[in-house]
Amino acid sequence: MSEFLGRYVDHQMTSPFAMAQHSAKIKPIANDLARRGVLLVASCLRVEVYGQEHALRNIDSTIFSGFSAERIEGAPTIIKRLAEIASGARSQVLGDNYISDQLAKAIELLDQSLPIFQMVRLAIDIGRASRERQRFIASLNYYHIVRDIIAHRFPNGELPDRLYLIGADRPICELIRTGLGERFRSTTIVTRNPKNLRKRLRAWPDIDVALTRPAEIGHAREPRSIVVIAWADVNDEYQAILQRALLRLEPRTIIDMASKPLLSKAEFVKLNYVTVHDKEFLLAFEGNNKKLAPKLPILLSDIDETLRAAQTYLSAKAP
Repeated sequence: MSEFLGRYVDHQMTSPFAMAQHSAKIKPIANDLARRGVLLVASCLRVEVYGQEHALRNIDSTIFSGFSAERIEGAPTIIKRLAEIASGARSQVLGDNYISDQLAKAIELLDQSLPIFQMVRLAIDIGRASRERQRFIASLNYYHIVRDIIAHRFPNGELPDRLYLIGADRPICELIRTGLGERFRSTTIVTRNPKNLRKRLRAWPDIDVALTRPAEIGHAREPRSIVVIAWADVNDEYQAILQRALLRLEPRTIIDMASKPLLSKAEFVKLNYVTVHDKEFLLAFEGNNKKLAPKLPILLSDIDETLRAAQTYLSAKAP
């Protein structure tokens, strides 16, 4: 049996929505797996584990509960798959601009002396280099999609009211810097703790917005307002508070950019709730993939050639 093993399930083996939900459940055990020498790759579109055979032997079977996971063996095969992932070749959005950074962050939990750490580091470097050489880079910008959706909701020059933003600091700041709020009367960030957020926003002195708690919105309906959820990671209690506030607010549209939607479609059936799993986002993904699809075989060939060259070099250096 091969010394190195991998098991994985991704969005090509099930729906992206199901994958995002499952990945969110598995992410909390990453530290425990890392202590045992096992790498967990739990992004919005995949759950994958890699390590030496003895380390993977006794991992929790619930990691792949309800899914038929694939198994791969051997360092070269594992490096190849991870290089392809790092290049954006195996993403729902071809040329994904963020996946290699997610892989790099995942290995931060591992002991750097472990062979699996070195293997993944090599895979990331190969994937990134091939991606740059072949210009396999997504043209798609999530923020542009959001702007298009908002424009579609206000045709014929109708003026929107207020833009509400919910989520992590950096995505919110990036949204504001795209000029997303220029059409709106005002922009408000919804947060549990305005005081703490105000301190964190000092790092971005050009950001000038109002801050409010969820309980302070929705006292009146705002049918010409828009809510954008920018990759929020919240607990169940805060999620319930937000849900009640937004149901009171009744905005024109809620745009959820999280791979695991924050809100319940069933609860928001009477409102226009758009997620990345809905048609407007999927059509944009499709347009990007059509542009990059002709480059995909060339990219994969580049990765294969680089791996062969690396193996030849390492073999020549071996005593």
